[in-house]
Amino acid sequence: MIIKIDFNSDEAIYIQLRNQIVMGIATSQLTVGDSLPSVRQLADNIGINMHTVNKAYSVLRQEGYIKLDRRKGAVIAIDYDQVLASRQIMAMLQSVLAEAICKNIGREEVHDMVDDIYDSFTCRGRREYDET
Repeated sequence: MIIKIDFNSDEAIYIQLRNQIVMGIATSQLTVGDSLPSVRQLADNIGINMHTVNKAYSVLRQEGYIKLDRRKGAVIAIDYDQVLASRQIMAMLQSVLAEAICKNIGREEVHDMVDDIYDSFTCRGRREYDET
């Protein structure tokens, strides 16, 4: 997986890194059991501070996307509380939908966007989550 950081973005670098790893999982570029590069290695490859990578990994661990293993380092290991995850997604969607309403983007257009984005992902476990 290639990670691209936009150094001119207003979005914090650790958030960009976190988002790209989550996208990698959603698109099956990263799967459960895959090891991520070490903090030092990823920082050197991207040209960012090690503390920035460490912060991104810490957020990913707290959110249940990775586990830290002493021998393997950061490993993709999806572990989450579905009720908590649903509440967090709901909170994020409220903000996004408020913006859509303020910009006169209609319900049908939002539904189409969500469908298009959801369909673009090829996450292996998606069917399992849809059935629960």
